Amino acid sequence: MSATVSEAPTAPAVPFEFFELHVVRTRELGPTMMRITLGGARLNAFASGGRDQRFKLFLPQPGQDTPVVPAHAGADWFPAWRAMDENVRAIMRSYTVRAFRRGSEYGAQDELDIDFALHGDLGPASRWARRARPGDRVTLLGPVVEDNGGVDFRPPEGTDCVLLAGDETALPAIGAILEWLPTGMPVRVWAEVPHAEDIQDLPTLADAHITWLVRDEAAPGLSRADRAVAAVREADLPSGTPYAWLAGEAGTVKALRRHLVRDRGLDRRAVKFTGYWRLGATEEQLVAEALATTR
Repeated sequence: MSATVSEAPTAPAVPFEFFELHVVRTRELGPTMMRITLGGARLNAFASGGRDQRFKLFLPQPGQDTPVVPAHAGADWFPAWRAMDENVRAIMRSYTVRAFRRGSEYGAQDELDIDFALHGDLGPASRWARRARPGDRVTLLGPVVEDNGGVDFRPPEGTDCVLLAGDETALPAIGAILEWLPTGMPVRVWAEVPHAEDIQDLPTLADAHITWLVRDEAAPGLSRADRAVAAVREADLPSGTPYAWLAGEAGTVKALRRHLVRDRGLDRRAVKFTGYWRLGATEEQLVAEALATTR
């Protein structure tokens, strides 16, 4: 592949830092997608690795103006956050950088876009995003070196075609990956969204074929995992040495990986899969489970 990741000449002792940011503007992308643009003076130190760059987003508790986070982003930031009163410490979620823009020499500020999948008031992040206004304050724990552990999309040498699949929670990463891929790279994409109005334009120089799976239009009787696997099973995959990236609902992601490895013969080491959420579990339950595994 011709796309490469820039190497930092000297890695800092702590490759992540806290960034105090504010909402610059918001934009509805569809009935269930909201783009929120953040800005802040210290974004000049932010160093996204592109692709599916993850970061931690900290939101204020109801009644707070500013998220309460640990004083430092060192190795002990997570135990320090966990030790805080759960009614006071900031609400923490993981998100993907949809886009990061450096300001110009004429004074424009650096900007970072986050796309939120909205599900009403069922979770604190969705609730915050629906009500976000310019000036609202958040904190981000993000990278200060481009080659960092928050990037999962790493095709091995020799990859000559890419498979991407995910639901609306993975759509920001899919869009960013497509923008990163080199010109002409054969790509097959399966993107699931709730409504036809949630379909987005996904610019890319790659040779991408995108199949949109709209839940509103799905035939009844099949689970979302079965529908996703059926769509991939019906597709002719590009010839060559593929690399697959799968993300979204955990059960669907596992079913897709099983199909690609067992039925299509992909090397399991060339399939990266991540469950962003799990059917039947709330955001708070998943965070509680993650906290329990680190005790």
